[in-house]
Amino acid sequence: MLTGKQKRFLRSKAHHLVPIFQVGKGGVNGNMIRQIADALEARELLKISVLQNCEEDKETVAEKLSRGADAELVQIIGNTIVLYKESRENKQLILPQ
Repeated sequence: MLTGKQKRFLRSKAHHLVPIFQVGKGGVNGNMIRQIADALEARELLKISVLQNCEEDKETVAEKLSRGADAELVQIIGNTIVLYKESRENKQLILPQ
């Protein structure tokens, strides 16, 4: 689990990111989760936007994505979800203690 200090640090890093995934009418599926897990391995921190036509609410989408990709939910702000997962081979972010 992330501490409050670590979440604040990650939110500040995520502020400038552009969402690279969109969850729409189809909702969350296995293929999307695999792609997000791969992207997290490469980047560690991701923004995902939940479109207006998504049939599930953003909390459910965030829960499914974080559990499926084995990632930490940093925040949900508006229709944007921020996820973090420490990379095994491509570590870029050093979290505060």
